[in-house]
Amino acid sequence: MYDDRIADLPLEIESVSTDRRERETSSEFTRVTTEIALVGPAGGSGDEVTGIGEDVTYEADEHDALARVGLPDLTGEYTLETFSKRLEEIDLFPAGDPDREVFRNYRRWGLESAALDLALRQAESDLASHLDRTLESVRFVASTRLGDPPTVERLERLRERVPDIGFKLDPTPDWDDALVDAIHESVGTDAVRILDLKGQYEGTEVDVPADPALYDLVLESFPDAVVEDPALTDETEPLLDRPDVRERVAWDAPIHGLEDVEALPWEPGWLNVKPSRFGSLESLFETIAHCDERGIRLYGGGQFELGVGRGQLQLLASLRYPDGPNDVAPRAFNDPTVGDGLPSSPLEPPADPVGFRW
Repeated sequence: MYDDRIADLPLEIESVSTDRRERETSSEFTRVTTEIALVGPAGGSGDEVTGIGEDVTYEADEHDALARVGLPDLTGEYTLETFSKRLEEIDLFPAGDPDREVFRNYRRWGLESAALDLALRQAESDLASHLDRTLESVRFVASTRLGDPPTVERLERLRERVPDIGFKLDPTPDWDDALVDAIHESVGTDAVRILDLKGQYEGTEVDVPADPALYDLVLESFPDAVVEDPALTDETEPLLDRPDVRERVAWDAPIHGLEDVEALPWEPGWLNVKPSRFGSLESLFETIAHCDERGIRLYGGGQFELGVGRGQLQLLASLRYPDGPNDVAPRAFNDPTVGDGLPSSPLEPPADPVGFRW
């Protein structure tokens, strides 16, 4: 069900533009995203206001094509709900089908988040007010890989800058007892909040094969960490088939809406909420509402956003799961080098929020 507190918000779009962004990352790849700007009249003043969202599609070629071809005509008067229905009717990849079907959701989220931002600004309001919620301080973790071969060097540099920072780590089959001991010695067991096994990805550069020895190592070595996206195989299922372990398991890559949550092999203990995977505001909010009803714990997840999208993730976390191990650290944590002046957790919310931005 669409959240009726925002579904009927009026929205008027006079123009649409895009802005391609590019940046090197700590994961040793060049990230490209596109900010989408929807421009419309301000309420009663005669001025213009702009709503912004971010398309986090992973293929740079798709962003190049979007810059070249542009988006279909989206000008007109809507409500948020009718705008969403309009997006269902048109092809957001007019230059050709994307390599991965989920990219359609990513682009749609860029547009729906921009529309929410614009509608709230035209109403001279903010999301927290419309949802009758209060913005809370947001706790976050730093997501980082340990290199090839893996070492604790980056963990130590981050801890030097932010002594109490927690971590989301991506274990790989070359992890061993010596590395785990080094992690414990450098940052402690409790600092590792999430272990992302990446066992639910297929055909991507981040796929990690299901390795029962690796699963056994990290499950035993980090007994309090959330375990994200394990692969379920004949060899790994016995390691996961315990109530205390199942409560720690979180799902990320398979979740694109409520149907995916209901299709999981057991009632989840945790979900990583990446709004772009859901595509629409309706799908996102109905899934969050379901998790609230079922007592499923949530935390926010990022996708190397380069623009407004990062703050929007922080805002959603602030409204719905502020105390989770949110993988929504400020963008500076994703820089290739660990710089000075990194903010500590938690992040304080803006004093005078407007629209759908942090």
